[in-house]
Amino acid sequence: MADESLITVEGTVDAVIFSNPENGYTVLDLDDGENLITVVGSMAEISEGDRIKATGSYSSHASFGTQFKALTVEVRLPEGAAAIERYLACGAIRGIGVAMAKKIVRAFGDKTMEIIEKQPEQLATIRGISMEKAMLIRQEFNKVFGMRPLMIFAAQNEIPASYAIKAWKIYGSMALELIKADPFTLCSGGVSLPFANADALRRRLLIDDRAPCRIEAGLVHTLKKSQLEGHSCYPRELLERETAELLNVEPVIIRLSLRELAGRELLWLEENSGESLVYLENTLSAERYIAGRLALMLKSVPDLCLNWDRHIKQLEDKSGIQYADLQKKAVAMAMNLPVMILTGGPGTGKTTTLNAIIRLCKSMGEKVSVAAPTGRAAKRVSELTGCEARTIHRLLGVGFDENEEQKFIHDEKNLLNCDVLIIDETSMLDCLLFESLLKALRLSCRLVIVGDDDQLPPVGIGSVLRDMISSGCIGTVKLTQIFRQGAESLIVTNAHAIISGKMPELKRRDGDFFFLYSPSREDTIKTVLQLCSERLPRAYSYSPLWDIQVLSPMRVGGLGSAELNRRLQAQLNPPGDDTEKKPEIKYGGIIFRLGDKVMQTKNNYNIEWLREGASPEEDENGSGIFNGDIGSIIFIDKKSGALKIAFDDRVAEYGFEQLGELELAYAVTVHKSQGSEFEAVIMPLAYSGGRTYYRSLLYTAVTRAKKLMILVGQPESVRLMVENVNSNFKYTCLSKFIRREMGIE
Repeated sequence: MADESLITVEGTVDAVIFSNPENGYTVLDLDDGENLITVVGSMAEISEGDRIKATGSYSSHASFGTQFKALTVEVRLPEGAAAIERYLACGAIRGIGVAMAKKIVRAFGDKTMEIIEKQPEQLATIRGISMEKAMLIRQEFNKVFGMRPLMIFAAQNEIPASYAIKAWKIYGSMALELIKADPFTLCSGGVSLPFANADALRRRLLIDDRAPCRIEAGLVHTLKKSQLEGHSCYPRELLERETAELLNVEPVIIRLSLRELAGRELLWLEENSGESLVYLENTLSAERYIAGRLALMLKSVPDLCLNWDRHIKQLEDKSGIQYADLQKKAVAMAMNLPVMILTGGPGTGKTTTLNAIIRLCKSMGEKVSVAAPTGRAAKRVSELTGCEARTIHRLLGVGFDENEEQKFIHDEKNLLNCDVLIIDETSMLDCLLFESLLKALRLSCRLVIVGDDDQLPPVGIGSVLRDMISSGCIGTVKLTQIFRQGAESLIVTNAHAIISGKMPELKRRDGDFFFLYSPSREDTIKTVLQLCSERLPRAYSYSPLWDIQVLSPMRVGGLGSAELNRRLQAQLNPPGDDTEKKPEIKYGGIIFRLGDKVMQTKNNYNIEWLREGASPEEDENGSGIFNGDIGSIIFIDKKSGALKIAFDDRVAEYGFEQLGELELAYAVTVHKSQGSEFEAVIMPLAYSGGRTYYRSLLYTAVTRAKKLMILVGQPESVRLMVENVNSNFKYTCLSKFIRREMGIE
């Protein structure tokens, strides 16, 4: 049913103010014959002078005034011989100039546009137009108008224009025909329309519930959903049951379709520990490559079996540090083995050992590169080692392929130039990124993998660090001895108690770890607000923004990071009074205010930043802000639609359209905090617990605190988390693949 509140405007495009080629979002001025109308929305490529028809509604924008928000935009073909000739003569279709336009319109009159679109071979009857040129003219016509039927179809079927534009870019003139035959085409191939939207289109097209295209798409959708939960594969039994429930069809239909897809090698089956697991191509390829490459390194580069005792003793003499036996073993393994893993909890000397490895490698004249999965993790390892570290993305470099898709600059054809690569915080490393990293390594490059396997697995797909350790094929040293400084810290001793399945000490009041009882959710929130705004700044001179970090086990709910951010923002950065209100902008239900603490939530290689030097000549420009980077808003200008954010010593400029990549960061989830450390951490706990309350999450939260850790809630919540060990399990086969490649299975 048509929405009666929608209206239509029609006219000539006076100016295209902004256009995003990726999603078609465009801002333009439309001349309707009486007024200039600002039209915004996703639309096909439009040029000045095009005549368009837009359907939508007017709205008032705080910064830009009245705008027409278009739900659909149709480029209208010029009508009448005179209008068609004027249009063609202006060069709108490449290959037709003033003289040629006159000839074509003289021959075909009002039917000129129809001839070009449907019968281009008739153009060859005109002197000066060969059949080849006629086809080129039709090809150029399709670039301008060919998307029109697809856009109309999308609008009629409530498919957002941005998805139609992606489909056109991928499938071209075949897009509409393909979509009508199989609407789930829109779910794949880089279009990525949500399954529910494609299924709704399927119903409109009267395609049967049991159509093979729907069953196949449902299986793929369920697998992709499992990937979002971090699984690289999924049990066949679960996949069949969940897909049958999603599609409301008999399980036998799902089973037959799965068998057919496996036969066509669109899905893959693997047996692991007696369980049948199903893969999509991307994760199967990644895990198999990782296993094969690690095996190749281990087999091709022999263990040097050299004695490094004398060199380690020299390091001890220079640094004044006496290394423990396990630390010495780790250093020697890093020098002898092509791949080794260094793991251990807080206070066990992991950083000291890493520093020894770096110094010894450099003393041997080797080129050492250090990287970590996130920007904050890279910054932290740089501070701890004094060795410049980069994110893995920055290490590999980002470029674009011939299809303008992002790709890493360093790959099999452009290898990294280093003798030793050290990857820190590897517990955060997912299998797809690790695959790309290994592809860029020289076979002779030694790989030192550092991380705490007791922490949370990566948010992304797979569990690389745990799988490599559990394979038993890679030399691993797990540091277990807590050194004197760590033994004096309740943060350290409680972290080790938690990961061992023991309750942490909650009654002590003389250390760096405190538990504050709270009888209710509201009381918990009030305690957190007081700690951030008054008690900790007063007692420890901590900055509420930069020294204190609130961590939540979850994103949603009364004690989720979203609600905590709303309350903390009101407490720590209120809007001001009527006489002096702080500039702010609302986006996606979130208010971003001058002075707010914010976090970047996705890698964006195009955001430009400036690092100011002592003089203008020493200023440094760069680009790229990455997932997990935390900064503060220092400038908001509604007129220009821009804001500036200070990330440590860099200032980056954002357009308002990029606010979807930001979230408030007074409180963040424990997952988002991985790789970071904070002077003080406050963690509110709900009594009821839930699926996010498990041991490794509590352990990870506690190990984020450098000097002070405070839990607020009930002891029962802590007990629930300590006892729950299985909530972060992931289905993978990487460990099995490594053993297979090494000839063990």
